[in-house]
Amino acid sequence: MSLTNQHWKKWIRWGLTVVLVVDVFLLVVAFRAANRGEKQQVANRDILREQHAELSADVIRVRNIRERLPQVQGECDKFVREHLREASGGYSVVLADLGNIAEKAGLRTSNLSFRQEPQRNQRDIVGIGITAGVEGDYASLVRFINGLEKSPNFYLLENLTLASSTGGVVRLNLELRTYFRLQP
Repeated sequence: MSLTNQHWKKWIRWGLTVVLVVDVFLLVVAFRAANRGEKQQVANRDILREQHAELSADVIRVRNIRERLPQVQGECDKFVREHLREASGGYSVVLADLGNIAEKAGLRTSNLSFRQEPQRNQRDIVGIGITAGVEGDYASLVRFINGLEKSPNFYLLENLTLASSTGGVVRLNLELRTYFRLQP
């Protein structure tokens, strides 16, 4: 019986050793999983902090814009009053202004036309597309464009295409845009 008891004790020791080894293995796996989960939580927390900082900066920018909005609106109103002509007399003013700029630059103009384009979300402003042909030497064209920039009227040069060039004379087709304010 002593041999059987020793045999059983041996099997019990081996069984306990296996159980102990499995427990240690499971403990290591659980510890690693906990560390991995903790690292993931730290990474998620860092990501959330970055997002919070970005959103906080956006909120600050929006607040600054909101605070400056009355000032910007006042500047826009001033620009409209000072630089945009009333639609009732704007066409003749622009026609005369473009003629004067071309004359001072030494250019000949031709095929001057206007097209009215209502602006979205702007009840008090109307866009005017202007097409014109100008002819002269290169220096005159540069003076003409400079004159457009210095004009008290507001012009946007949208397109400039070479129509022809012969003997030092250059012919350009221009597409300009200006805006008129409508009377209340």
